[in-house]
Amino acid sequence: MALIVQKYGGASLATPEKMLFVADRIIKEMKKGNRMVVVVSAPGDTTDNLIEFAEKLAKEPDARELDMLMSTGEQQSIALMSMALIAKGYKAKSFTGAQVGIVTDNKYTKARILDIKGASRIKEALKKGYICVVAGFQGITKGEDITTLGRGGSDLTAVALATALNADVCEFLKDVDGVFTANPEVVKDAKKIDYLSYDEMLELSSSGAQVLYNRCVEYAKNYGVVLHVRGTFSSKNGTIIKKEDVKMEKIVVSGITYNKKESKITIKGVPDRPGIAAFVFNKLAEGDVNVDMIIQNVSEKGATDISFTIFRKDSLKAVKVLDAIVKKVMAKGFFIDEAIGKVSVIGVGMRTHTGIASAMFKALADKKINIEMISTSEIKISVVVREDQVEDAVRVLHNAFKLGKKKPVVE
Repeated sequence: MALIVQKYGGASLATPEKMLFVADRIIKEMKKGNRMVVVVSAPGDTTDNLIEFAEKLAKEPDARELDMLMSTGEQQSIALMSMALIAKGYKAKSFTGAQVGIVTDNKYTKARILDIKGASRIKEALKKGYICVVAGFQGITKGEDITTLGRGGSDLTAVALATALNADVCEFLKDVDGVFTANPEVVKDAKKIDYLSYDEMLELSSSGAQVLYNRCVEYAKNYGVVLHVRGTFSSKNGTIIKKEDVKMEKIVVSGITYNKKESKITIKGVPDRPGIAAFVFNKLAEGDVNVDMIIQNVSEKGATDISFTIFRKDSLKAVKVLDAIVKKVMAKGFFIDEAIGKVSVIGVGMRTHTGIASAMFKALADKKINIEMISTSEIKISVVVREDQVEDAVRVLHNAFKLGKKKPVVE
């Protein structure tokens, strides 16, 4: 008898009909003799609608109160799903994040899990034959304030519970059949990937793929939790995410991803002396502005330009910090370019294969797509291009590395 943790996203819970379908799917696993812990997101667009409502009342809603508001979406789902299961003749019990003891720090809207103290409560309910339905995305501080774990945080809840309960598998039921070589809405020839390493999935998630929350993948990697991303409305196997093996390394490029939600900031005329870059990026970190790619130009007459990318949603926070930075270091000023996007090529095979960068740059050049910034890691190459060329760049690279219906590039 296996202990299965399943996580269902909002799209799978958007209507009563979909909820009833999910309930039947959970019951199907119960009939096999499995014990079930189900983590759910808010139904449909509930969280987005709540945020939109709040922003009509306050341009920058208070973070503590925003968490109090957003956490209500998942509470709707756990109650409704439990009702559906009970109506079908099965024992079910709903739990909030606080009730299962998901203790977090007090960084509202993107809190980090410190501990799970209520796993025994779930274990006791499982022993009595209950299906445990847990609210994703939320926790509680030691001071008993409600927090949320960041957008996509229900994924993190599922992995954390799977770890605490020593579950046999952690499944993510989505409105897609798995992780694809590119966004199927952009690349019609994209295909499902059968296996990915934790590192590949981390890079895909961090670079724009929205299938899994990057923090949940990091948590799974740290504790060796095998993840299975599959379709809610399909019985087929999806994508298994686990520790990499030799077979994975033979595939040079696993996928292409993109992010249109970044901005490029350039600080002009920064004095070129030791400690300035450290000061600039320390101040941005203190202002809760997450920096992605960084380029510093060659010094000219004792001054240089520093360019970097941030999440576009952080632009207002960045402006407040940058005004103070420019004044303090006596730079000439700064400007923000919001018409950019990032495209990334990812694959663990890059560790042992050469020529990926040159092939990437040539493919883009042949289509007259200009590269503005470049960033590399062991298994990823990212470039910044104009936002209106992002999707063309994804299609060009997907074709260049033969990731579609044909076999991917192998050794």
